Amino acid sequence: MTDAAGGREPIPIADALAAVRAELGLPDTDAFRVLVEQWSDVVGAEVAAHAHLDSLHDGTAWVVADSTLWASQLRYLETAIRERANDLVGSVVVDAVRVRVQRV
Repeated sequence: MTDAAGGREPIPIADALAAVRAELGLPDTDAFRVLVEQWSDVVGAEVAAHAHLDSLHDGTAWVVADSTLWASQLRYLETAIRERANDLVGSVVVDAVRVRVQRV
């Protein structure tokens, strides 16, 4: 948008960051924060003790598990994780769940 002098009008930084997040396929930071903070509500306390949400990009939740056993459990729970995560946030932010095992 330009002003009367032909220059650009400043925009709020929150709006600029939201535009960049959308362009990069990243979720609203509040949605990611809520999912990280309430991860045990999404997967259950036992699973949460062995896995954490690492990132959320283009609708894919990337989860890190501490063993192949827990990675398999998370893959089995994919539909429930998507549904719970989206219900918790109040919009569809998770379309898929991908799991990797933490290498130590």
